[in-house]
Amino acid sequence: MLRALTPTGRAGLADLSSAGGGEEIAVAGVTLVADPAGAIFWPDEKLLAVADLHLEKGSSFAARGVLLPPYDTATTLARLARLVERYAPRLVIALGDSFHDGGGPARMDDISRAALKVLQRGRDWLWIAGNHDPDPAENIGGRFADALAIDALTFRHQPSPKQCDGEIAGHLHPLARVAQRGRAVSRRCFASDGKRLVMPAFGAYAGGLNVRDRAIVSLFGALSFTAHMLGERRLYAVPAARCLSD
Repeated sequence: MLRALTPTGRAGLADLSSAGGGEEIAVAGVTLVADPAGAIFWPDEKLLAVADLHLEKGSSFAARGVLLPPYDTATTLARLARLVERYAPRLVIALGDSFHDGGGPARMDDISRAALKVLQRGRDWLWIAGNHDPDPAENIGGRFADALAIDALTFRHQPSPKQCDGEIAGHLHPLARVAQRGRAVSRRCFASDGKRLVMPAFGAYAGGLNVRDRAIVSLFGALSFTAHMLGERRLYAVPAARCLSD
């Protein structure tokens, strides 16, 4: 547990916090609810965003002779279903690498496909193109785009190399590592400086990249950002300068 670290957010949004521990993160002046499951919810737009689901990663590895338990898609969709039930979004955005490879949609079993269609029922669903799944797929519902801009925020898969205020992106799978009670603790995290935000990977089998890695630090220009680490029930805000390298 990360009890000694600083909780993220303020004592507001009582309805959402009591429902699932969602806490406020402001990006480019827009208040978002960051959920400990690794998603963000924009209350004003009733928008739920997740990144890097990497569905069918298990079956992709199995095709190459690396056997993993074939439950990643079902587990990831079940976690996403709990968020959809919690927030009742009008729009769900999957920020790219939703499938681990281009053949993932065809490998999805009928049960998982049916579960996905239930999640999409009664709401708009947008698949953002990722580097693992750049092309629109058949029989998975929803619509497809390279990016989506709404007011001050822009949602895309891969962060822009230059400063981009209001950007919400995935791709890098940020992971924070801290010293806690004499041992190192690693957690997926949101990385943000208040101007842009990089989301944690949501997929059950997705890995992570240390926030001290050059690929993440370069986005913010220095270690002047915060890692909002995912706890079981809430987030914990840690200055990136306090995080440990691998």
